Amino acid sequence: MLASGNSARTASRTASSYDWSATSLGDPGLWPQPLRVAADLMFNTPLPMLLAWGDQQLVLCNEAYGALAGPGFSRVPGGSVPAVLPPPFAAAREALANARRGEAGCVPGATVNFGAGSERFDLYFTPIGTGTDVGGVLCALGTALELPQAAEEPGTLSILVVEDNMDSQYLVCEMLKAFGYEADGVAHPDDALARLAAQHYHVLFTDVSLPGMSGVDLARQAREQYPHLKVIFASGYGDMLLRHLDFPYQSLQKPYELDQLQDALGKVASQLRAGA
Repeated sequence: MLASGNSARTASRTASSYDWSATSLGDPGLWPQPLRVAADLMFNTPLPMLLAWGDQQLVLCNEAYGALAGPGFSRVPGGSVPAVLPPPFAAAREALANARRGEAGCVPGATVNFGAGSERFDLYFTPIGTGTDVGGVLCALGTALELPQAAEEPGTLSILVVEDNMDSQYLVCEMLKAFGYEADGVAHPDDALARLAAQHYHVLFTDVSLPGMSGVDLARQAREQYPHLKVIFASGYGDMLLRHLDFPYQSLQKPYELDQLQDALGKVASQLRAGA
């Protein structure tokens, strides 16, 4: 169990708001500066937070975390080595170990079991440096962001994303994978044609403006070779460049919403099922 201090009910809280005389930490005025700064930040933050400090891994927590974990787990604010690894640490052991080596990290959607039930959180780990070493690890629990669910049978679709902005390409591919689709990304039309020749894709999702060849010309050439291919364009120029195309397509106006892309892929899934 974590040792406890008595809270001084003030509008804002710092380490000095609590009585540490029953713990091995003692007077906060004598704490190492990195520990004092991290603790003050934690206690004055409404987000549930834990702080593991020192070689013995003393654990402190703020009242928001104490309320979340429940009275059966610990008392606030802590200050001793817990008999059981706190649930957020147990749910993300690798991230905790990396933070102890000085690497900040985030574990999205981690399942944290508090005994009475489990909840999902985004866990943020921040190493607290002491100048030459890592003195401790601060862990914040954020509400897990719920990803939209794929509209219809996402695993049946494989998608080739053609986008020369690498940040945008990475984001789109990662979101598609999170939705359950199979997604690969390339930046150049020549690479897209090579991928299409080497692997079966259901959907070509391409930017209209690309280096060397427009997305429209890429789609036209791809459709000539692979008539089954469904085409979705992303364009910052409206549909002006898409007029008079002799094959079916869908288009999204940049910047588009993720649910618009989901709707477009849902239509593709419906078309594929109808064809099957």
